[in-house]
Amino acid sequence: MTHAERPADGGWAWPVAFILLAALVVLAAGIGLRSPWPADEPRFAQIAREMVESGQWLFPMRGGEPYPDKPPVFIWLVALFYLATGQLKVAFLLPSALAGLGTLWLVHDIGRRLWGRDVARYALLILLFTPQFFMQAKSAQLDALVTFWITLGCYGLLRHFVLGPSWGWYCGAFAAMALGIMTKGVGFLPVLMLIPFALWGSRTGAGPSGKVWGARSWLGLLVLLGTLALWLGPMLWTVAASGSDALRAYRDNILFHQTAGRYANPWGHINAWHYLFTVAIPSVWLPLLVLMLTQWRRLGRLLKEDSTARVLFTWALMVLVFFSLSRGKRVVYILPALPMLCLVAGALWRRALDDGGTRTSALALRAVVVLMGLGLAALGAVAWLHPALLGPKVDDYGDVLAVIALPVLGMGVGVLALAAATWRRDALASLAAVSLLCWFALSCWVWPAMDAHRTPKALMQALERAVDARHEVGLLQFKEQFLLFSHRPLTHFSVLAPVAEQERNAWRWMQEDPSRVLLVPDSLDLACFDMHRLRVLGNAHRQDWGLLDAGAMKPRCEPPLKALRYTWRPQRLDILD
Repeated sequence: MTHAERPADGGWAWPVAFILLAALVVLAAGIGLRSPWPADEPRFAQIAREMVESGQWLFPMRGGEPYPDKPPVFIWLVALFYLATGQLKVAFLLPSALAGLGTLWLVHDIGRRLWGRDVARYALLILLFTPQFFMQAKSAQLDALVTFWITLGCYGLLRHFVLGPSWGWYCGAFAAMALGIMTKGVGFLPVLMLIPFALWGSRTGAGPSGKVWGARSWLGLLVLLGTLALWLGPMLWTVAASGSDALRAYRDNILFHQTAGRYANPWGHINAWHYLFTVAIPSVWLPLLVLMLTQWRRLGRLLKEDSTARVLFTWALMVLVFFSLSRGKRVVYILPALPMLCLVAGALWRRALDDGGTRTSALALRAVVVLMGLGLAALGAVAWLHPALLGPKVDDYGDVLAVIALPVLGMGVGVLALAAATWRRDALASLAAVSLLCWFALSCWVWPAMDAHRTPKALMQALERAVDARHEVGLLQFKEQFLLFSHRPLTHFSVLAPVAEQERNAWRWMQEDPSRVLLVPDSLDLACFDMHRLRVLGNAHRQDWGLLDAGAMKPRCEPPLKALRYTWRPQRLDILD
């Protein structure tokens, strides 16, 4: 295998600096123009807000209750950006955007070092037009950040085993894994790369001679444990010293239930063993899948002849198999494998260009773009002219469809026009240009128009008009977005408790002060309150919400198993205005 730089293909060769600048513009586009959207974004934004306003950063709190589902690194970053900017509407999207930019840089830099500038540029373009990359980098979920840490871990291992030895990068890889674990439990995934390195690492032959295995290999584990101890040490000591049942439950949940327990016995997102291969990959990696399927013979030769490509491809496959072994699967789980797979695809495209074998792939990729443009144009036209054709639930989206129909139609026309203008250009650059155009339009045009429909702002304004500021309001079937948009204190009865337990605690809370009211969805079937007395305020999260006052209380209610209530008092009333 030769890692020497090869001549450019002579196509529509974008400079790397331009590619990264364009990606930065698209990643930044729309930040500050929309609020956090369900399901995860409002949760992380509210927890970060509570960190800043309370000054308590060690234990994430949601409405005053410990949040044990995820480690804290992503939320810490949102909180730091909120502290720095004073704008939660800006801060909540910044960690993912910066993680996306960092992932792009890592892919380019390691691709350049391994195979040269052309392969690095192709890998960048492939990553940019794979839909899942921007889908996660432009949302406030954990996956873009954990993918950055995992990519950094892989980068460090490649610098050591292929381009090294470099024990500094080797230890840095394990520090990145620890930060990945502190972001989302799967941050350890780069360690799986040690298996193909053990099988084929001696034949990578890219760097100077030297030992890449030995007694010093144990330093990686020490660095990983030491980095984890920076969080776990203070957390475990504080839990032990507190004597708090709530904090002990947090410790046990975050260390066991949400990690190994969730993998071995998942309680949600149950899918077939092949789901990631037959549903996830075709839906969010489609152009990349088309490229590899149309080059499958050449891909086989690349993996046979290039041991570095074989290591990366095998590692990506191991990641997919790892997640497939658990019954709980989500589309986002495959994202960490994408950057390394794009590097393999970049090397594959370089070989195809050298062999003059890109025509079939280019036609197939352009066909995907044309179909996407036609689909967007058709969707926008139907939403504008005949929205009833979109299905029986179209009435739930009537207002938002009227606003986004023309932007979606315009996106479809723009995609088709750009595809036509670049038909004879470099296929990868053409697809990347289409991707950048679509995500920029979505960020600046479509998503801001949808914001009112994806938030409970109107409902919370109706609550302020309907309930005197002196009266306390409680929540059943808690939603974090209500806290974000609330101009008054709100009481809830534990997010983690079943609705029946919440209801019993709410009944006792209202019995103590009959001036209190409950905000509840009309879909609940309550035993302690008469839902016929519900006074509907408005719609949020595709269901009607209304108020129950003391007149709706039934004479008796079974006592709760445990008395739980949490009251959140906002310090800023204009948090998302």
